[in-house]
Amino acid sequence: MPTVDVKSPSGAVVGSVELPSEVFGLEPNVAVMHQVVTAQLAARRAGSQSTRTRAEVSGGGSKPWRQKGTGRARQGSNRAPHWRGGGIALGPKPRPFTQRTPKKMIRLALHSALSDRAADGKVVVVDDWAFDTPKTKDALAVLDALEVTGRVLLVLREDDENVWRSFRNLPQVHCLFARELNAYDVLVSDYVVFSRATLPGASNDAVTATAGDERGDDDGA
Repeated sequence: MPTVDVKSPSGAVVGSVELPSEVFGLEPNVAVMHQVVTAQLAARRAGSQSTRTRAEVSGGGSKPWRQKGTGRARQGSNRAPHWRGGGIALGPKPRPFTQRTPKKMIRLALHSALSDRAADGKVVVVDDWAFDTPKTKDALAVLDALEVTGRVLLVLREDDENVWRSFRNLPQVHCLFARELNAYDVLVSDYVVFSRATLPGASNDAVTATAGDERGDDDGA
């Protein structure tokens, strides 16, 4: 099992923890990660784009000119697609972009992404957060002490409200609850920061929570 140091918010090493090999020690499956991330991004699309067909635009009730004798091409309506102001042929209509992704694939993609970050030494474990009151200045000091740079994914418990309030205004930090952890947010982050309580694989409940929360099978997110 890979091992990582457990640090305090001040950056001091207070121990170590073994990262479960079934979560952090896999050979990343690039194809599965690609499919799951593609489905997740597709599920974010609103699918609300819409154009009007010739039946939906106003006007065009009468024939522009008589059928014969004008020397011009015959026309039945000035709201046909080739007319200015006419309807759109084969234009987009509202539709869902969701894709069905099996839960096992979602779980494998998440574990592959975490394994990739762990292999690069980009997984950080904090012993416990010490935020009595929300303070962004203290959050910046913690990032400097932990020596994490770039885009940072912070995995929190739902009762870590002071921590969330401290980090939420930092543009380079993205905060998630453990049950919301997903492959896309792991892959777009340079560092993933856990606490002992949110570390996947620390207990069966943690693994189930992180692997199963993708808003169901239907959207693949």
